[in-house]
Amino acid sequence: MTGSKTYDPYEAWKNLMNNWEKQANDVIHFWTNNRDYIKWSQGATDLQLRYLEMFQKNQQLLLGQLQLPTKKDLANVAKLSIQTEEKLDALEEQLWNVEDAIESTNKKFGSLTEVSREAVKVIKLLKTEQQRDKKELEKMDEIHFELLELKKELAEMNNLKEEIASLKAELAESNREKEKELAALSK
Repeated sequence: MTGSKTYDPYEAWKNLMNNWEKQANDVIHFWTNNRDYIKWSQGATDLQLRYLEMFQKNQQLLLGQLQLPTKKDLANVAKLSIQTEEKLDALEEQLWNVEDAIESTNKKFGSLTEVSREAVKVIKLLKTEQQRDKKELEKMDEIHFELLELKKELAEMNNLKEEIASLKAELAESNREKEKELAALSK
């Protein structure tokens, strides 16, 4: 009994399926390799195609009369819907780009505003300095005018001093002459 085999249901099922598949393939090959079958199946396919086209035309006419959409109409609507979604996505992306550009521009305008504020401050500072410099220049002009007057007065005083010195010299000489005359008279 050591040589007897036990029954394996899996192996039996596998053999049965292999045999059935082989027989089915043989039958299919026999039919498909036959020219008469090919002609008959081609004719049947053509006939079925004509009936299908006629059925679709009748169905479209009926749906048109009932004002109901056909498969083509639904497919076109689906295509239009997809195209619309794509266009909306593209528009949304463009809007985001525009928003980014606006934000960037606003930041630039903000910095430009800051720069212009600083420029206005500098201009105001320059105006006040200009007014102060103008006042100082007016004061310097007054001082210059006063210095010119003082110079004229000094020149006049120098002239007076020279006149006084010449008068002193004349007086001294006149006094010497009078002393000589007095000395000559007293002798």
